Amino acid sequence: MNSRTLILCLSLFFSSLAFGQNSKHTFTLGDSAFLLDGKPLQMISGEIHYPRVPREAWRSRMKMAKAMGLNTIGTYVFWNVHEPQKGHYDFTGNNDVAEFVRIAQQEGLWVVLRPSPYVCAEWEFGGYPYWLQNIPGLVVRSKEPQYLEAYKNYIREVGKQLAPYQVNHGGNILMVQIENEYGSYSNDKEYLEINRKIFQEAGFDGTLFTCDPAKAIKDGHLPGLMPAVNGLDNPAEVKKLVRENHDGKGPFYIAEWYPAWFDWWGTAHHTVPADKYAEQLDNVLGAGISINMYMFHGGTTRGFMNGANCNQKDPYEPQISSYDYDAPLDEAGNATPKFVRFREVIQKHLPKGQFLPEIPQPRKAVATTQVQFTQVQSIFNLLPSPVKNKKPLTFEALNQNYGFVLYRTSVKGNQKGVLKINKLRDYGIIFVNGVRAEILDRRHNQDSILLSLPKGNVVLDILVENLGRINFGPYLLENKKGITENVLFNDSELVNWQMFSLPFDNMASFTPKNTKQLSGNQPVIRRGILKLNEVGDTYLNMQNWGKGCVWVNGHHLGRYWSVGPQQTIYVPAEWLKKGNNEVIVLELNKPEQTVLKGMPKPILDSLTSN
Repeated sequence: MNSRTLILCLSLFFSSLAFGQNSKHTFTLGDSAFLLDGKPLQMISGEIHYPRVPREAWRSRMKMAKAMGLNTIGTYVFWNVHEPQKGHYDFTGNNDVAEFVRIAQQEGLWVVLRPSPYVCAEWEFGGYPYWLQNIPGLVVRSKEPQYLEAYKNYIREVGKQLAPYQVNHGGNILMVQIENEYGSYSNDKEYLEINRKIFQEAGFDGTLFTCDPAKAIKDGHLPGLMPAVNGLDNPAEVKKLVRENHDGKGPFYIAEWYPAWFDWWGTAHHTVPADKYAEQLDNVLGAGISINMYMFHGGTTRGFMNGANCNQKDPYEPQISSYDYDAPLDEAGNATPKFVRFREVIQKHLPKGQFLPEIPQPRKAVATTQVQFTQVQSIFNLLPSPVKNKKPLTFEALNQNYGFVLYRTSVKGNQKGVLKINKLRDYGIIFVNGVRAEILDRRHNQDSILLSLPKGNVVLDILVENLGRINFGPYLLENKKGITENVLFNDSELVNWQMFSLPFDNMASFTPKNTKQLSGNQPVIRRGILKLNEVGDTYLNMQNWGKGCVWVNGHHLGRYWSVGPQQTIYVPAEWLKKGNNEVIVLELNKPEQTVLKGMPKPILDSLTSN
């Protein structure tokens, strides 16, 4: 593409920001560029995931995108968010992806939609709902009939929500992606063709595409669809690779351009220098290539929705709750130096006389007074009715998606031996007669401890936390949680278990009493009040706490863990109010801790030796 054509493209980008709602367009693939109404369109896109941003803040994030020079937003659609239990769909509140798309249109932004249904995304089970594992014989990412049936049902519901917003129907969705980096997983073209048909039958009758890393594009693209490439930034390589897999033609689209990276527990915070990537962005835009920054704004992986990596070489690596990603917008939605440098690059490529909107002012951030905790209770005193079984049952067998399960059995005392939990998934706290004895952590391949049991009949408790199902790689099919095999003591299998489900999905149902005496180092739930004279973003400082989760005004803000690198939990201003704000903390390892305040800045780069 020559410079004159590029100027025309960029002029079209920003004139398109004022496109009218319900105005039908044509969007087609030219030999070297995307064609909107027959004229070249270069997408400058950034990824934002609607579940990772408070619904109340979606519009402000869109305005920041425009201020940096983006004309398009990319987003995955998350199956496990929308169908948490089989046949029960949820497109409300923060899951209202159609409203996310409508707001983008109102703000003059196009959308690239990625329903997949596999998303990876450092998200629990790569976006798959846990209950798929309860269907005997079902195999994800395959032609297995039960999987395809569940997949079709889900995409049909997504189509009801989003197909009307395709650009050829008067909306702002330019393209829809099928599967996701499939070439890194397998190479079954028949399976990909089934994917295409599933999407078309669900109403996605516009432009479909695939995306894959450079080394996997040959296996992952489907002939007839546009192959997008992930992870490349050399314009010549991008064009060569796309042409080789698309009948010698373009257009050219980098579906995931990485100016940053994610973090996992116990590893240093990842940062990437802005100047290096600003130069790459300049080269890519100058070559007329469309691009999607992964991520433009990461936000926060709230609740229990973080995923994990695991392969033959590396241990289990659960990701942290902050999805700051060192992205151009930080976790709270503020412009970073990377934002400013990228904006300068994009401004450079605008036609003479065109300028970007002013950068919105930074969001107000506040320090807070100390939370006044008024209630505390051991979770051992808040147990529901148990499920009984000879052998321990997995989360899935208990129809439990996330959170914790307490496993309880009795053991003859007055003996010493090795307790071994076969395939613990993922973090187990062991108690003997209600007193904490040891912790086993899958990250360190721990599954055994030496126990000395007191006299008499001993109550053995194992509290197991699901730290996040694997979202990428060969172990995607090995994602059951809890005690997934058995428990041995001195090589003898322990039987006759009680399982207490603790999903912590409705904290309003927990009413801890004001218990002054805590014993046995048992995990506790603390409830208190944070009084605010002014409202702004804040970051709860968890540095002196151990491990657990925090809720504020009913919103599950995510996990904290002293191992780091994340030592704070982000609280959006949209979920706070002047006066009293309810704070609930589930603390696993330091039940005595009571000091909790909010800070105006996060701590995302502090590791401990744990």
